[in-house]
Amino acid sequence: MPHAAQLARRFNLEWFKAFARSRTQPLPADAGIHAPLISANEIAALAGQASLLAQLPVREVHDHHAGDWASRWLGRGLDFEESRLYSPGDDTRDMDWRTTARTGRPHLKIYREERQPAVHLVVDRGATMRFGTRKRLKVTQAARVAAILAFAATGQNGVVGATLWSRADETLPARHGRLAAIDLIDQAAAACPPQTDPAPTDALRQTDRLAMLEESLPRGARLVLISDFAWLSAGHESSLAQLAARFDVWAIQIVDAAEQVLPAMSLVRFHDMASRQDVWLDTAQASVRSACQAAFSRRLDAQAASLARAGIHHQRIASEADDLVALLAHG
Repeated sequence: MPHAAQLARRFNLEWFKAFARSRTQPLPADAGIHAPLISANEIAALAGQASLLAQLPVREVHDHHAGDWASRWLGRGLDFEESRLYSPGDDTRDMDWRTTARTGRPHLKIYREERQPAVHLVVDRGATMRFGTRKRLKVTQAARVAAILAFAATGQNGVVGATLWSRADETLPARHGRLAAIDLIDQAAAACPPQTDPAPTDALRQTDRLAMLEESLPRGARLVLISDFAWLSAGHESSLAQLAARFDVWAIQIVDAAEQVLPAMSLVRFHDMASRQDVWLDTAQASVRSACQAAFSRRLDAQAASLARAGIHHQRIASEADDLVALLAHG
């Protein structure tokens, strides 16, 4: 582990500390649920976690231009990658005449496209995300994850954009630099008062949202979906598979401890957002808690299987987790 001072110099954490001091202001006594999800001091701390997340060596890049980073996508570009057999419909301008003459079979030159690392974060701020029983809301953990990934992306000279899913969705265009990351985090960590039940048409809305991402993002970008995926059903699998065919998709699922293991609280009234009905459960009974735990576990397993079939890397993070570096390092 590098010395703390060296780490601070490398990632300029002192800048974030100064930023935190400049933005820290006392909140009104009645601020309550209208306060931001993440304080300026915590944003500075998350910047420190992001500095540890970098998986690639820091590169000396002085210009923000495409071509600084290799792409896993093949197409038209400057860097020759390989030759392959010609297929009907291929562009004959890319014919590899030397290989064709040597083998007697038509071959095509394939180039690696020049791309700059682009990350697009989707932060779910819907009604089901505004819940939490340990330390923080699920939506707060989603904002923390987004903060670390935004800082990590811009720290590697990448561009980062975001889409915030809420009653009125908001898209933030891809930009360079730590100030772009700060602006994104401010939006993702904006106050999140409780919302009423999701509308019956929300499942259809999710399909439209996924289709919009497919249409608007540049091919080859890394797309990170940060949500509890309460909306995910078998009907979304084809839309997710189409996204995975065009982008490097990473699904980060935020789960609260009480969802996984129901605490013993005697007779409790629960509200079902799907049916909009109230249900009374005697949580003091072990059989009731066991049934709820099994039902939620089956749901998580079904969602994980659906994401896997769609070709999407899936990761689960507890809402109460503090140190996100180890959890996100292999994403």
